[in-house]
Amino acid sequence: MKQRRQKKLFRALLEATVAADPARVKALLRGGADPERGNSDGTTLLYLASAQGEAEVARLLMEAGAFPDAESRGVGAEGTPLCPAACWGHTETVRELLTHGADPNLREDCGTGWSPLEWANNGPHPETAELLITAGANPTNGPSNSS
Repeated sequence: MKQRRQKKLFRALLEATVAADPARVKALLRGGADPERGNSDGTTLLYLASAQGEAEVARLLMEAGAFPDAESRGVGAEGTPLCPAACWGHTETVRELLTHGADPNLREDCGTGWSPLEWANNGPHPETAELLITAGANPTNGPSNSS
């Protein structure tokens, strides 16, 4: 696919993700939009959907190939998708990420930041924390030195 068309599809997919429009996301993914591409800051679409608590959009992106543990690099959007979903208590989004293989013990910031469980507990979001523990999050894995 031509680079110009890919950029156009990505912009449309970014807009559909931010607008939380699963039907449009699905259509754009079917049309060849890349679910793994990040915006100019390095923020991934899956990170954006997870931070917004858009479980269906997150599911569609992962079914199309977005890696659930890909770390976003955008300013103010650093980390893995599971961290903002846990931080904001988006339990259904956390469930989708875990179902698609997200690591409940993977710390953000290349392994030096908080874990999803630390974010959920800091929320506090006990239902989300319990889901993470059930999925294998280590509750004795204390805060990292950088948090």
